[in-house]
Amino acid sequence: MNNNLSDFRTFGLSDLPKAKGFHFPAEWAPHTATWLSWPHKEESWPGKIGMIYSRYAEFVKEVAKGELVRINVINDTMMAFAKEQLSAAGADLTKIEFFNFPTNDAWCRDHGPAFLINPETKQKVIVDWGYNAWGDKYPPYDFDDVIPTKIAQHFGLPVYHPGIVMEGGSVDFNGKGTVLTTTACLLNKNRNPQLNQQQIEDYLQNYYGVQQVLWLDDGIIGDDTDGHIDDITRFVNGDTVVTVIEENKADENYHILQENLETLKTMRLLSGKQLNIIELPMPDPVYYDGQRLPASYANFYIANAAVIVPTYRSKNDDRALDILIQCFPDRKVIGIDSTDIIWGLGSFHCLSQQEPAV
Repeated sequence: MNNNLSDFRTFGLSDLPKAKGFHFPAEWAPHTATWLSWPHKEESWPGKIGMIYSRYAEFVKEVAKGELVRINVINDTMMAFAKEQLSAAGADLTKIEFFNFPTNDAWCRDHGPAFLINPETKQKVIVDWGYNAWGDKYPPYDFDDVIPTKIAQHFGLPVYHPGIVMEGGSVDFNGKGTVLTTTACLLNKNRNPQLNQQQIEDYLQNYYGVQQVLWLDDGIIGDDTDGHIDDITRFVNGDTVVTVIEENKADENYHILQENLETLKTMRLLSGKQLNIIELPMPDPVYYDGQRLPASYANFYIANAAVIVPTYRSKNDDRALDILIQCFPDRKVIGIDSTDIIWGLGSFHCLSQQEPAV
């Protein structure tokens, strides 16, 4: 297989991942590893970056109990600092690997590799979507944009370049042919203004190996990604989603999330079944320096051994954890305080990208 495959303009559909039997598995499918990019950009946590490392290291420690954790670092100095922080948290360093792949920022869900697998041939490929820091909001992003190809080259994996912008936090998969996304993000003119909705669906289907695209509308207030799905609605099994609901009618998220709930009720899966919908509360609003932050319990990460849930020192923390415990009977559900991390406008799901086993 050619190790540098391009997009529709160069190759026919028969050369693209879907036609070759590749798909992006559900997050709960077995992982080989979790990929991270060590946080270092002070502008992402202005005045607060030093406060995030203990909770970030706690997250790594819990993930490493069930799989490898692979971390991109800029240099050996950063690697040494990371090892210090991880050791202090009690993480098992034998389960953590470091790669000298420089990054601009920490949001590996969006700039990291999209790994697809073919269960029949036991092959793995990487899709390297274009990355423009959520509509050119936070330049530079030149290092982040090439991370997937660097990882593919390191492991000798074929890499596809669709030639359009796509972020991992904007899509969520049920592993049975369906992807969930939002119009607010994928149809935003700061991403792919040359494409209409049907053309974007064609890219999603052919490069993620899915048959169906389900669209919600808006994301939550404070989300600088223009409405990533991983802050609002997540698959927890092949036909069930959790979706966040704001109970305070005076809150600016109330109507947005009610509309999403009503849209979810109209959706049908490939089987013709309705979605099972589980409502997840929103935390109390989190503000810092007068700015509403995109705090949401939906930004959890499903690792092999645990589901890591951001908490916010809110009265709803325990309720949210109890709901997710029911959703994941085969995994330990762990809440980790994300009150400082969310100042970066993302949490554990935004920071991580899974590498599925094949």
